[in-house]
Amino acid sequence: MHNIEELDLRLPYLTANLPGIGGVLRAEPEHFIVEEVGLYEAAGDGQHLYVNLTKAGLTTKEVQNRLEKLFGLEQGAVGFAGLKDKAAKTTQTFSLNVGHQPPAFADEAARRIESELPVTVNWVQFHRNKLRTGHLIGNRFEITVSDLATSSEVALQRSQAIAAEIRRRGVPNYFGVQRIGRNGANVRQGLAILLGERRPGDKWLRRFLISSCQSYLCNRYLVRRLELGAFDRLLPGDVAKKTATGGMFDVQDVEAEQPRYVAQEINFTAPLFGSRMWKAKDAAGRLEDEVLAASPLTVAHFERARIDGTRRVGRLLVPDLTVEARGEQIVARFTLTKGAFATIVMRELMKVDEDRLSVVHEDDE
Repeated sequence: MHNIEELDLRLPYLTANLPGIGGVLRAEPEHFIVEEVGLYEAAGDGQHLYVNLTKAGLTTKEVQNRLEKLFGLEQGAVGFAGLKDKAAKTTQTFSLNVGHQPPAFADEAARRIESELPVTVNWVQFHRNKLRTGHLIGNRFEITVSDLATSSEVALQRSQAIAAEIRRRGVPNYFGVQRIGRNGANVRQGLAILLGERRPGDKWLRRFLISSCQSYLCNRYLVRRLELGAFDRLLPGDVAKKTATGGMFDVQDVEAEQPRYVAQEINFTAPLFGSRMWKAKDAAGRLEDEVLAASPLTVAHFERARIDGTRRVGRLLVPDLTVEARGEQIVARFTLTKGAFATIVMRELMKVDEDRLSVVHEDDE
């Protein structure tokens, strides 16, 4: 990738030996149902009214703007934990900074919202702080695949076999095409910024395009792990993350830690390169170095751009993945931690061109 035009966008399947079911995603909004899993419950008192609602046909930011206008609030007085797609049926919570109000205000607010917005209000409750991006554990999905490539009976057998493999092994925690851009368009722009060839004035756009470049390199690292047969095992020097607590540590004794990896108690992490990233050591560190060296970038480019970098769980666990046939369709249900892409799970089941997956916009950036 020393030439900006030479991007390797291949994302090999973990279950390449198992045939997919084909099909398309989201023939209608009800075919892509997302329910936010909150980080905490509302306390019942405070100046922020938490409103949990279900919407379709509206972006998260459109709902935010309409709630601010409906209650005469300043811009930014309505918070949310993550962006949700417009052309899907999504359930999420918003916080409205309405000040301290009598208890009856909550029910009246719910009625006002339902009368003015095309949404269903599920519950309202007061809390003491504003909802901010990242205040969620993850998302529950119910995704319907239609126009199957085979009969529903065969598709069910195939999807059950793939689901069993995913439950056992997880999947590479790739970034989806929504982040990378069609044919890597976002990555190319991010590279141009890091190489000093482009200077966008919009700070959000600059950060997003640079993050697309980090995401691309992260994907390349995950592909290398898969190709080396190092997805199902730890490498010496891995930076591992505990599933239960999120604590991270350097893997010094692979033989001692591997049983915990198999038991899905810990995972290896992948690099999101930056000047202050926690770097892996030994074999895992050398693999990171190889990935970065194959690009036109160095750590100095990230340092100049003031990009610290971080690490991302490399193996996405999906222990609750289930599939069932519904008429001539297949329905998949599962829960993912925040920042993970549902389409990465669905592409393993479907094994179709990325164009059939990119109709879903599920990027929280």
